[in-house]
Amino acid sequence: MKKNAEITINEEWCKSCEICVAFCPKKVYEMGRFYPKIVRPEDCTACMLCEKLCPDFAITVTVPDKIEKSQ
Repeated sequence: MKKNAEITINEEWCKSCEICVAFCPKKVYEMGRFYPKIVRPEDCTACMLCEKLCPDFAITVTVPDKIEKSQ
């Protein structure tokens, strides 16, 4: 299966506000005990909404073209 994006959450920066969980159009995230968890990464469309809305800049979404160019 083609990877749409690579998502990382910096748990040291995350304050568990759940904005990413609430606004992800594909429901890629679910709230874990303390932090959001990436539960459906294959559904990510790389819309970057989670990264843009995160008030703590704790989420990074990297699209495959950028992943390949950096290697």
